[in-house]
Amino acid sequence: MLPFEYDKSKPFNIQKKSFLDFNLVSFDAVYEPDVEESRRVYVYEFLANEPKLDLIFVHGIGNRNISYLLWFAENFKNHGINTYFLILPYHWFRAPSSWRGGEPFFSTSPKHCSVKFHEAVKDVRRTLDYVEQSSSLPKTIMGFSFGGMIATMALAIDERFEKGILSFTGGDWRWINWYAPHTEQLRKDYMRLSNEYNCRDEETCVKNRAEALKKLDGLESVEDIFDLQPACFHYDAISYAKFVRKPILFFRGLFDRVIISKSSRALIERLKDVRQILLPCGHRSSYFFRRFILKQSLEFLLEG
Repeated sequence: MLPFEYDKSKPFNIQKKSFLDFNLVSFDAVYEPDVEESRRVYVYEFLANEPKLDLIFVHGIGNRNISYLLWFAENFKNHGINTYFLILPYHWFRAPSSWRGGEPFFSTSPKHCSVKFHEAVKDVRRTLDYVEQSSSLPKTIMGFSFGGMIATMALAIDERFEKGILSFTGGDWRWINWYAPHTEQLRKDYMRLSNEYNCRDEETCVKNRAEALKKLDGLESVEDIFDLQPACFHYDAISYAKFVRKPILFFRGLFDRVIISKSSRALIERLKDVRQILLPCGHRSSYFFRRFILKQSLEFLLEG
């Protein structure tokens, strides 16, 4: 069984709590997580009065971005889009209260990270299974930052999605591991601990990844990704980009230091059908452009 596959016959054991503007839905995960808190998948369900399509929204890494990204779910709902805001594994109440969110994703081991990333992909696909139980509307997905990487993988793996929006995200772990401010501790861990591929610094990273990078364009199926070494390619968005066959809207920040331009461009260049919007902002300051992002996203999702 490939890392993103799971038993679809497993019972959901759905629980739903209704609030004024949304439902909080939970169901069993289809994998064994690292911590007890992640055994249940949680989804904020925003249902429109006259829905035109369904959207799964995937937030970024860490707990701090979740609250303000929920704004998009609330407003998509007001414009006729059923929005299912997925809480990723190892985040918020799916993690110990002492965690900042997403700790298991920060590891020097590519083999470990591959398992964790594909757990997130399974949650996306299982959320889609849940949505399909009650809706036959077109299915779309939007991912922000780390969530954009997960969304890219899901778009390549699961053909049920008809469109995708990737926001302030990218690929090629060279640029993320060695240049992003939020991976500073990871860089120290590489120098101190290395990993199963003896990757200790950017130089060894580039050397280890060189042969696999040459093979990316020749991949014939998603399954071929798992023949590449090192295993960081098994969860690198650039490995999956050529298999994304649906239209993509891509938001990129001109001053983004979290996902630097070399990372976002590495992903954009490999997508087949992509429309790029460049904004004069950084990663976090993109929130000041949320109304513009919403407007452009609505036009993209609802056109045609």
